[in-house]
Amino acid sequence: MKIREYQSSDCREMAELFYNTVHTVNAADYTEEQLNAWATGEVDLEKWDASFLEHDTFVAVENGRIIGFADMDRNGYLDRLYIHKDFQGKGVASTLCDRLEQNNAGTGFVTYASITARPFFEKRGYKVVKEQQVERRGVLLTNYVMEKCI
Repeated sequence: MKIREYQSSDCREMAELFYNTVHTVNAADYTEEQLNAWATGEVDLEKWDASFLEHDTFVAVENGRIIGFADMDRNGYLDRLYIHKDFQGKGVASTLCDRLEQNNAGTGFVTYASITARPFFEKRGYKVVKEQQVERRGVLLTNYVMEKCI
């Protein structure tokens, strides 16, 4: 596995990985209606690309294929972290988070973690600040505001 900085040419493959990960990995914790509202399969690639370029963004690549990605803004907000279903539990997410946290060391980090991701972040020292319901396309999804102080 190689970790490298994001390139605009990665965006479409990352959008596909996002959709597939949500609809497989998160399926144990969310209903089909919630999964469809969260990841419709239609991502505004221009907006995603602009966001990835503005943030500190890394991709994990194996055999020429993107197997995971993560991005963090300058304030320590970890926005997206998605790992291919076949590479769950193999250290990809930890490696990406380590890189982001090293590059953005400040007063701490925050993320909005899914039900699925909460245990991962708790193992990394993040604490739940609050549980919340977010609306996506008229459907409510539970997630957690989590912080890690350093």
